[in-house]
Amino acid sequence: MTEVARPGAADPFTVGPWVTHRARLDPERPAVVFEGRPLTYRELDEASTRLARVLLAGGLAAGDRVATLSENRPEQVTLLFACAKARLVMFPMNWRLTTTELADQLALMEPSTLLVSAAQRARVDVAAAANVTTVELLEEICARAAPATAPDLPRVSGDDGLMIIATSGTTGRPKGVLLTHANFFWTNLSLDLVAPINSDDVVLQVLPQFHVGGWNVQPMLAWWKGATVILEPSFDPGRVLATIAREHVTTMAGVPTVYLMIAREAGFGSADLASLRNVVVGGAAMPYTVLTEWSARGVAVLQGYGLTEAAPNVFCLSAAEALAHPGSVGHPYPYVEVALADARGCPVEGPGQGELWVRGSCLFAGYWRDPEATAAAMAGSWLRTGDVAARDADGFYRIAGRAKEMYVSGGENVYPVEVENAITSLAGVASAAVVRVAHPVWGEAGVAYVERSPGARVDADDLREHCRDRLAAYKIPVEFYVVDELPRNPVGKVDKLALRASADAAVSGAA
Repeated sequence: MTEVARPGAADPFTVGPWVTHRARLDPERPAVVFEGRPLTYRELDEASTRLARVLLAGGLAAGDRVATLSENRPEQVTLLFACAKARLVMFPMNWRLTTTELADQLALMEPSTLLVSAAQRARVDVAAAANVTTVELLEEICARAAPATAPDLPRVSGDDGLMIIATSGTTGRPKGVLLTHANFFWTNLSLDLVAPINSDDVVLQVLPQFHVGGWNVQPMLAWWKGATVILEPSFDPGRVLATIAREHVTTMAGVPTVYLMIAREAGFGSADLASLRNVVVGGAAMPYTVLTEWSARGVAVLQGYGLTEAAPNVFCLSAAEALAHPGSVGHPYPYVEVALADARGCPVEGPGQGELWVRGSCLFAGYWRDPEATAAAMAGSWLRTGDVAARDADGFYRIAGRAKEMYVSGGENVYPVEVENAITSLAGVASAAVVRVAHPVWGEAGVAYVERSPGARVDADDLREHCRDRLAAYKIPVEFYVVDELPRNPVGKVDKLALRASADAAVSGAA
């Protein structure tokens, strides 16, 4: 007889049982509230088990990918726990991407099924045509009854994959960061030891569900601990302030741009924030002026640093330390080890600066079907982040810069190579270089320097329109400068240091 078990019964590091246990303890407590409609823990547990059986009865097998294209919706929460119970891997896709970008990701991940929200359905026909076996509406499949002949749920291991998060990578090609059940377990355990969530908390989620932060920076911990998550379909600063007051929100997470835009709302100074115990900031450094604005409203601001490959939490800076250590990302989370390495890969001891290396049970299982990229990112058990960090005499860390050229715009990772590839596909463009600059709203943004072919007529409007068809909006540079020749160093490479200085000077002059 084939041995079966309740999801995760033999392995404590699996995610499926989280909602099952909560459904037994407090079945009628809302797990998710979406557009005023609650989904209780009992309903979430039952719906995710039913959906797991539907997916397995449809022919999916352990390790198969289930892709989604949807704005924030409770059905994606149901699907995540269904995948956890059915030993499937969820791949939430970024709905901001163009059709071309979606097709590239689907070609790499090869999901057996693509589930799309009604709002996104019209976009997927071309992207999915050659890459996906089945396309269904997310809302419909979540409402489907389980067939009487559905197979039993399989035994699940903490080492099994649970989610793939896509990242473009420094080569411009999409990569998939594979996270396991155990990654989810350990990163949420460490988060709870630093920024705990209790069953009576009300968590506001505005981060998108195609980001690891949309799951592992508060929401998953909330469902593990039995709290309620108010799920926003998208970010609107005025609506956030109204929701905090109406729902008595106790905590939330976001990128710095979220808090900047909320603080710029006309009603921020008089908004009812009495219930808000703290907020969590990640994705980029919190501007000091924004930090002080929120602190002045009596809200504790927890800051940190992370990356998708670490699922994502690495450093955390408490509210008590933030004002005394501006620009710092604090100390490592529990169960996370960090080290600084010099250019030869040797450890930097004591105060100093070097490439940040990370290890621990939170680290990803690898890049999907890309062993070369995985090997390049690792040094034994250490993840080489490519970021340069500094450690002071008190053990506080600061991110000094990015060894890679990637920058963060409004909480979204942008890779210059990908943008440059899009720009150079326009006729009349000989070469392009994209550098990052500081931006008052998005934190960082790109500036493009474009070398035109001799005799070609290319202007900024042409370039911007060309990029709109090929890149998500947040990847499009805020400025395009067309030049006859890009500066190059003696070996013929584009001198990006010179361009960065030029871009910074232009920004300073405009200010």
